[in-house]
Amino acid sequence: MDFLALILIAVGLAMDAFAVSIGCGLTVPSPKRRNAFKIAFSFGAFQAVMPVIGWWVGRFFAQYIKKFDHWIAFGLLFLIGIRMIYNALKSGKCESVSNPTNFKTLFLLSIATSIDALIIGVTFAFLQIRIITPVLIIGIITFAMSSIGLLIGHRLGCYFEKRAEIFGGIVLVGIGVKILIEHLFFGA
Repeated sequence: MDFLALILIAVGLAMDAFAVSIGCGLTVPSPKRRNAFKIAFSFGAFQAVMPVIGWWVGRFFAQYIKKFDHWIAFGLLFLIGIRMIYNALKSGKCESVSNPTNFKTLFLLSIATSIDALIIGVTFAFLQIRIITPVLIIGIITFAMSSIGLLIGHRLGCYFEKRAEIFGGIVLVGIGVKILIEHLFFGA
């Protein structure tokens, strides 16, 4: 997988955290640096750890499904992307989060926004991608986008929240289609 595809996957995955960060920015009266760092770090760390867990699980199963792993990668990315788009279009109101700096709330939000990253880790194992570079890219991009999301949420409210999730979903679907085309037509 090329570097651009990794960046696009990281951006796509970070869109959930970005959208939730916008919601967090709505409820934080003043996004203090410490609180912004705490939220962004938590989202970035979970987005980086979850693919490692998925990768380990995927490596165990990869040998059994080698012949159709590209279909699984395509299916997972496609479903994640469609789910993100659907959820963004389905929700009527902008959701705000009560006290996002509370440990329990932040922990649950971090897990919720990183489930997709767990599945991506499985996909990386099926595609035999070394995990360290994607994990670093995903964590750093999620941290940066979450920080920006907090500021946007504080200043502009929920205007961007749905658009961010839709964009992230489109990116993931596009990457899934690219993987499928590469394997079917170019034998990558």
